[in-house]
Amino acid sequence: MNVAGVVAALAAEARALGPATRISGGCAALNDGTLVAVSGIGCAAAASAAVKLIEAGATALISWGMAGALDPKLTAGAVCVPSEVIGTDGGRFAAAQHWREPVAALIGARQPVAGGTLLTSAQAIDTAAAKQAAHRKTGAAAVDMESSAVAQVAAAHGLPFIVVRVIVDAAGDAVPRTVVAASRAGRVRIARLILGLVIRPADIAPLLRLARRYRIATRSLRAVAALGTLAPPGAALPSTVGAA
Repeated sequence: MNVAGVVAALAAEARALGPATRISGGCAALNDGTLVAVSGIGCAAAASAAVKLIEAGATALISWGMAGALDPKLTAGAVCVPSEVIGTDGGRFAAAQHWREPVAALIGARQPVAGGTLLTSAQAIDTAAAKQAAHRKTGAAAVDMESSAVAQVAAAHGLPFIVVRVIVDAAGDAVPRTVVAASRAGRVRIARLILGLVIRPADIAPLLRLARRYRIATRSLRAVAALGTLAPPGAALPSTVGAA
């Protein structure tokens, strides 16, 4: 039986999948048997979580969660299921098309799905100018900080992988510096974020805008999970992912 292992950087992203039960090795299991690990932000953390999922029995890997848009056509809530991931060193990893294509088709029956390429960056691309430069250089539609690490672990173990990401910040949005600083430890530190806003009150307005985008993205992520489309080929398909 094929078992999907889902790597989510943040607990909020993992919660979008539905109720889960903690198991050994720092992983959790959804009601349909899908395994989930919350990694924290960045490639090293994502790679470690991917290995833990494989050790727990995952036979296929998903990089799941949110991303920033590089393509100006993508807005908050847009779903990205890329055919290829570009790593931080420029290496390229092809998603498993026999898995990606039916997932994208099922999601696409409900809402538009972007394909193309996803860029993984070692650090946040937090300004409109930097996003434009990254898009021009790589042609990538969106950017995250974990997917290439998941892809690399999958390749090393001979396992298929796909990426399902939902856009939060658009290509023209600047991510407030306080948010970037509060996330440097691999998780969002609320106390550091509040202190940053005290020091940089000008970040309050863009933070509120980002919060609105985040709510839109969260609803979209939950809607994708509710479709029950994430099971790898050969796995038993439940009616919904994470259904009670």
